[in-house]
Amino acid sequence: MGSHAFPCGTPELTPHWQPSPNFGPRRDGALPDLVVIHYTAMTDAAAACMRLCDPAAEVSAHYLISETGAAWHLVDEEKRAWHAGAGQWGHARDVNSRSIGIELANTGRHPFPEPQMCALETLLAGILSRWHIAPQGVIGHSDMAPGRKIDPGPRFDWRRLAQQDLSIWPVPVPPGDFHADAKTFGYVCDDPDTLLSAFRDRFRPGATGPLSDADAALMADLARRFPAP
Repeated sequence: MGSHAFPCGTPELTPHWQPSPNFGPRRDGALPDLVVIHYTAMTDAAAACMRLCDPAAEVSAHYLISETGAAWHLVDEEKRAWHAGAGQWGHARDVNSRSIGIELANTGRHPFPEPQMCALETLLAGILSRWHIAPQGVIGHSDMAPGRKIDPGPRFDWRRLAQQDLSIWPVPVPPGDFHADAKTFGYVCDDPDTLLSAFRDRFRPGATGPLSDADAALMADLARRFPAP
């Protein structure tokens, strides 16, 4: 994978080292080939940082980014942070062992501020280059745990990341079998309504109503160009 241009004119990001005790070794020799984007659903970044570093909470992430673009490095990238929980992406069942987790300070009820997005883009560019992760490896928490998790939600600008080769964005192609294509792309979800909601939150935010050819046309492109390993 090639190097990534630094977004927002920011050549580097130096997160504050705030070690969390909530981590362990990656299992079975796994290396990161995914990045999972979350939002904290908490009042502010300081509260989220306290929780992610609280041993009683038993949750963590590798990075936390505030609304102002300040960043904290909580767990070494080589280690297994406890951010993803139960879920699956493609054949990856232990997503924690296969991923780097990034928490964004946001309640889910408002857009992600420009300084936060700039910091995220700079951080992502470095992670993808260091670990040779393809853009399709950048997923949302709701992608690997549909129904159980909804973050980063419909207000997160996935198209913006894709324009910088930091994620992906589909284009319409002749529609196929939406559910079969969803499985090929990486979704693992038996409930049709839950699957459709997770897909739309990321790729058709604001769309409503029953499954349509517009949904199937985008999912067909995702399955064709970006099948999960």
